[in-house]
Amino acid sequence: MNLLLFGPPGCGKGTQSVRITRWLGIPGISTGEMLREEVASGSELGREITSILSAGGLVNDELVNRILTRRIARDDCRNGFLLDGYPRTLSQARFLEKHLDSAGLAQPLVLHLDVPLGDLKRRIAARRQCPKCGHIYNLLKDPPIKKNQCNEDGEFLIRRRDDHPNVVNSRLEAYQSWTHPVLEHYHNGNYHRIEGELPPNEVYAQVEAAIEGQMVRVLR
Repeated sequence: MNLLLFGPPGCGKGTQSVRITRWLGIPGISTGEMLREEVASGSELGREITSILSAGGLVNDELVNRILTRRIARDDCRNGFLLDGYPRTLSQARFLEKHLDSAGLAQPLVLHLDVPLGDLKRRIAARRQCPKCGHIYNLLKDPPIKKNQCNEDGEFLIRRRDDHPNVVNSRLEAYQSWTHPVLEHYHNGNYHRIEGELPPNEVYAQVEAAIEGQMVRVLR
């Protein structure tokens, strides 16, 4: 099964991605991960990406699409994959459809973790991270045992740079600008809106229902 997971910063997408991929036994693939792996491989494509990034440029759709096709052709994707952060543009969405068709692969099930803007800002404002082990806490829903200290190593928690209010607003605006046309593109297809403001287990129950419904349709 091939899945696309959409959701704004702070929606809990990372938590759901881990649970989904463990359940289905498929890899979770982010655009950033694909770029980093290609650069680390030292391939010709990776060197091309390094050159662009070193010059302060942006990796264009054509390059991202090439990276995607290489990544989902790997053996670990033979039973499907979950994409996080791709497609980011209508061009990428259309490319993905054509590529999956030409490769004889199933079109994706689209899961959109939708969370009201106010809830997102409250979640992110309460987020703290241990600078040593990297564990993330939420001061409202998952606070540390000792105030502002990591449960594992006692380090004082910090607010990540990306979680500061001015950065959060910019990230949310950027997300809305790129995701709206892409989600509109998928809206009349195999699209499922998930109420992402609910507790994680309730969010996952919606995700499970959408995926199981797709499994039933495939088996018919």
